[in-house]
Amino acid sequence: MSRLRYRRLIFAAVVVLVLAGIYGAAGVRHPAAAAGKSARPTRAEVSMATRVCPAPGSPAPTAGSVAVAAMPASSAAGTAVVTRLTPGGSASAGSTVATADKPGVPQVVKIKTAPPLSTAQKAGQPGSSPGVTTQAGRGGVEVSATGAMAQGLEVEQTSGGGVVTAQCSAPGTSFWFVGPGQTSAGTIELYLMNTGSQPADAQVSVLTDVSKGPPLLGNADNGITVPPHGMVVQSLGHLLQASKIIALNVTTSVGQVVAAVRESRSARDAGIWLPATQAPARHLMIPGVPRTRGTPELYLAVPGSAAAEVKLTAITAKGSYQPTGGTGIDLLGGSAVSVALSSLSGVPGALSISSTVPVVAAELVSGGPAGAPGALAVSSGPVLQQGVLADNPPRSAGLTDLVLSAPGKAASVRITTATDSVSADGQQGTVVQVKAGSSVVITPRPPKGSKAAEFAMVVTPIAGSGPVYADRVIVMGRTVESIAPVPSSLTWIPLPAVQNSLSAGSAAGHSSAG
Repeated sequence: MSRLRYRRLIFAAVVVLVLAGIYGAAGVRHPAAAAGKSARPTRAEVSMATRVCPAPGSPAPTAGSVAVAAMPASSAAGTAVVTRLTPGGSASAGSTVATADKPGVPQVVKIKTAPPLSTAQKAGQPGSSPGVTTQAGRGGVEVSATGAMAQGLEVEQTSGGGVVTAQCSAPGTSFWFVGPGQTSAGTIELYLMNTGSQPADAQVSVLTDVSKGPPLLGNADNGITVPPHGMVVQSLGHLLQASKIIALNVTTSVGQVVAAVRESRSARDAGIWLPATQAPARHLMIPGVPRTRGTPELYLAVPGSAAAEVKLTAITAKGSYQPTGGTGIDLLGGSAVSVALSSLSGVPGALSISSTVPVVAAELVSGGPAGAPGALAVSSGPVLQQGVLADNPPRSAGLTDLVLSAPGKAASVRITTATDSVSADGQQGTVVQVKAGSSVVITPRPPKGSKAAEFAMVVTPIAGSGPVYADRVIVMGRTVESIAPVPSSLTWIPLPAVQNSLSAGSAAGHSSAG
């Protein structure tokens, strides 16, 4: 058989398969397409979700409980199973700690301390160096949700005193963290967790204000093996000596992981879990600038080799403006710097960052738990569909501020709260209006008639609203305890339209055959 004839037969077969797939899908999901019409984009409900927390079950000062909340689009059944991570890894999920099956209400699960590690588990992985040792982690849990419990799922870890210490993340292939360096945080620990059934391979690169040339890379930071359903921990203090600012990137070449970073002045202190920030971009938003006094410090890092010109815009209750020191910020490629913003002391709102090249950013304010170098606000995206905060303290324990910012068009947001005895389902909530180019700070409260000490919160942009960015600020006494972005807690995902034309199939065939 000639090569030309062979390629023609392959092309014809590909076209037939493509058309069969299109019409098969149309027959199941898009009846209109079979009648010769182009199907409209549809959406599918989220049916599975995973979150991972590093601290619960560990002997660390921040160990405690997990708060699980799912705010679904339907009343269908579902479960969220909390299981332990296994030291050294396991082909299947670890032992079950608890099961949550009540969508619309938060559930707090206390996690007992995991058994001590064996001598073999304490030993570092092959390739570990005296400066950076990778060893098995003790503690940590994964939350695997299905059905209605996967829709709008968010999980937060709390300390033994019931204070939220971090939001628990979903697995991914890249994580960025920006925060103080080793000079103000003697202990810097990196936690890597794997919920897959096969080992994952991770790499770590770090950019600091003391590095010259390319980002710092150590042999122990390449090819880190994260066992299935397990966790490993690295202590980075030695690698990052004398640094004032760090920008840390965790990526994977095989599988997915969840990355978390804890900083504290000493190992005995609770310290702070750094929120993951957005990937490098030319335009960033840092919502959640609190109304407490003190000079905020903006941390900026340029991962690439090109120089950056940066401009800042403050978005406040009085409108948008360029703060003192917000212009003329020039950064070399591969550098990290801090910018003091004394004019924003006590001015709540958000900070918009525009740069000529992609940068990463975070803002440090005074406060934080014991041993923390401060409280950190990071760049994040707008709230899409809805945002869920699983655990918020009552006013008797602390003040919960919600900072809402609309950098463009005016925004309208509905705020709903729920407790373990009062569901968010069916509640009218409170509608908050945010003027274009401004910010609003509100203090949500549990629903009326609730006797619970803690509550969950749902932030829902109303149809027609401009983009809204939101952060939660927890204040205890007069100290900012934590700042957390309101995540987009999806209940559905969009599906592309299905086309049934011969030209579409032919084009797909050409692409496959080429």
